[in-house]
Amino acid sequence: MLTKKIESILNEQITKEAYSSNLYLAMATWAEANGYGGVAEWLYAQAEEERLHMLKFIHYVHERGGHAIIAALDQPPKDQQGIKELFAAVMKHEQYISQSINEIVGLAMEERDFTTQSWVQWFVNEQIEEEASVSAIIDKLNLLGEHNMYLFDRDVIGMRRPSQQTQP
Repeated sequence: MLTKKIESILNEQITKEAYSSNLYLAMATWAEANGYGGVAEWLYAQAEEERLHMLKFIHYVHERGGHAIIAALDQPPKDQQGIKELFAAVMKHEQYISQSINEIVGLAMEERDFTTQSWVQWFVNEQIEEEASVSAIIDKLNLLGEHNMYLFDRDVIGMRRPSQQTQP
């Protein structure tokens, strides 16, 4: 059984994961509308992955006797300044989500909820992968400078993590 504090923080995370999915979806539509099909495909995959994360949290809350709440979401930005700025925003958002996951771990430890603490470790490891993936893309963008965006766009789809490449 979840404590009220744990249920509350998990419901907050459900909202954050839903927003993450919408954010990446909005970024993907911008990229696609601006001719960056590879970037769009990468972002569409990220959006779907974040939706799946949201569902994992929902199912976990219910499995532990809680009640998942689906909250209204803020509208994500619809325009981007450019590809470098877009991926900088992705990194900033992933770091925010990592901090949020760490707060869940901290509260689970404080509440002595070892089940939640163990369960959420998957997300701790997932965030390490997420940040590393985005960091690799930013490194590649920095190497390219302002040139060769066409080649970058074609190459970025191959930079999906191995766990993403097996998804339909």
